[in-house]
Amino acid sequence: MKFHSFLITILFSTSLMFAQNKPYFSKVWVADNGDGTYKNPILYADYSDPDVVRIEDDYYMTASSFNATPGLPILHSKDMVNWKLINHALKQQVPIETFKTPQHGNGVWAPSIRYHNNEIYIYWGDPDFGIYMVKTKDPYGNWDSPILVMEGKGLIDPSPLWDANGDAYLVHAYAGSRAGVKSLLTVNKMNSEGTKVIDSGIHVFDGHGNNDTVEGAKFYKRNGYYYIFAPAGGVATGWQLVLRSKKIYGPYEEKVVLEQGSTTINGPHQGAWVDTPNGESWFYHFQDIEAYGRIVHLQPMVWKNDWPVMGQDFDGNGIGEPVFSHKKPYVGKTYPIVTPTETDNFEGFNIGLQWQWNANPNVLWHAKLPGNNYLRLFSIKSVEDSENLWMVPNLLLQKFPAPNFTALTKISIFSEEAKSGKTAGLIIMGMDYATLSISHDENGYFIKQTEAINAINGAEEIVNKTKRLKSNTAYFKVEVSAPDAICQFSYSETGKNFQKIGKPFKAQPGKWIGAKVGLFSVSTQEAKRGGYADVDYFKIIK
Repeated sequence: MKFHSFLITILFSTSLMFAQNKPYFSKVWVADNGDGTYKNPILYADYSDPDVVRIEDDYYMTASSFNATPGLPILHSKDMVNWKLINHALKQQVPIETFKTPQHGNGVWAPSIRYHNNEIYIYWGDPDFGIYMVKTKDPYGNWDSPILVMEGKGLIDPSPLWDANGDAYLVHAYAGSRAGVKSLLTVNKMNSEGTKVIDSGIHVFDGHGNNDTVEGAKFYKRNGYYYIFAPAGGVATGWQLVLRSKKIYGPYEEKVVLEQGSTTINGPHQGAWVDTPNGESWFYHFQDIEAYGRIVHLQPMVWKNDWPVMGQDFDGNGIGEPVFSHKKPYVGKTYPIVTPTETDNFEGFNIGLQWQWNANPNVLWHAKLPGNNYLRLFSIKSVEDSENLWMVPNLLLQKFPAPNFTALTKISIFSEEAKSGKTAGLIIMGMDYATLSISHDENGYFIKQTEAINAINGAEEIVNKTKRLKSNTAYFKVEVSAPDAICQFSYSETGKNFQKIGKPFKAQPGKWIGAKVGLFSVSTQEAKRGGYADVDYFKIIK
C-alpha cells in the first residue's frame, strides 16, 4: 500500500512537471507567424519600459512593474520573438512596510538588465527612494536582496556600464514630480562591484528645447564610442534619441533614430539594443495604447557610420520608422512557438507567474494546497473609509493579453452567516473599474455587476444590475473588444448559455500601467471573520 501511494505521488509529480514545462500557446495573440516572420507587437501586453540582455544564445527581458507584486518580471527567449515568463526578480517591493499598502504608480520604474562577471544585474529607479539593484547567477532561481545603490528622490531610469578598464558607471534621469527638474541625464561613478554610487555625478545631456522629457537612458559601448540610447518627447508621442561620444562624460553628439512617421505606431521608443551571436542588431521598444498598456515591439537595426538605424526609413528623411512585420532574427535554428502564460487551471503548489497582487502580499490572502485543483481566496476585510476597491491590496490581477479576448472563470462562495457581507468575483481594474461578483444575504445568493468611475479619486462603487442565483456557484466571463477596450460582462449558472449583465464598460489604464483583469475576495468591515471563495479556473480565450 505504501509503495502504491508512493507510485501515485511520483506519477502525479511527473505529470505536473510536464504540464508546467509544456510550452504555452496563447489563444488570443501570437507574434510568430510560423513562416520565418513575425508581427508586431511581439508582446501585446503591458511589459512597460522593456530591457533585454543576451547571454550566449539565451535572451532575458525585464520590465517596469510599478506597485504590482511580485515585481521585475523575467522573461526568456531563444529566438527574440517567442517569450516565456519564467520568474520575478523582486518577490516583495522595498521598503516592505511601505508597499504593504497599494502605491499606485510608484515602485519599480524603467529597469535595466545587464550581464557582468557571470551574474545578471537589474537596476531600477524608485522615484521616492532612489536607485536599487538586484542580481543573480540563476535567472530561474532566487535573486539577491535589493541593494540601494543611490539614495534620493526623483532618481529614475538607471543603466550601468562597466568599462574595459574595470571602471563602473551609471547613467540616470530625473522625475520632475519629485526632483523638481526633468529632461536631464547624469553619469555617476560606481564602485567596481556596482553596489554603490561614489560621486555626485556630471550632467551629460540637457534635453530642454528639442528633446524635452529625455529619460529612460540605456548605456552601451561600441567601436570606441560611448552610447546613450534615450527616449524623448513623452511616452505616447515621443521618439528614440541616441547620443554618442568618445569620452564618457561627453560632449555627446545627438541623433533621432526612430519616430512614428507615417505609421500608426505612436511613441516608438525606450527599450533595448540587442545583438545576436552572429552580429545582427535589433531594438526592442514599447508603444503606449492606453488601456492595453505599453506593448512591446521588435525592430531590425543596422549600423551606418557608427550610428544605429532602426526599423525602415519609409519617407527618406534619415530617421527610421517602426515595421509591422519582418523576417525573424537569425539564431541558427527554429524554436517552438511559446507565449507568456495567461490561463490558470490552478494545478500544483502555486498560482501562475502571470498573477500579481496590488501590494506586497500576505500569506493569509489565499491557499493553494497540493492535490486541490482550485484556488481558495479568503474573504479579507476591505480598507476602512473606502468607497471602492482602489486601495484594496489583495486584488489578484494580470495584464490584458491581446486587443480582443475573453476571460472566463468559475467561482463558488462559502460563508456560515446568513448575511455575510462577503463578495468575490471578476474585475477589470484601472483608474475606473468594473466587477461581476457573487455574494449572499438572508434571501440567498445573488450576483451584482458594478462600476466605479474615477475610482482613483475615491468615487463610490455603483451597482448596475443584480440577479438572484439558485446556488453558491456562478460562471463569469468578460469579453474585451478593440479598439477601445470595451468590456461586456456575462454570467451563467451552469457554464452554458451565458447571459449579458450590466452595460458595456470602457476599460481605463491604471497609474502608469494598462488595465488589468483578475479576481478578488473581500469582506465588509462589519462582517464576522471567516468565509472564502473557491476559483476552479481562470481562462483566457477568444
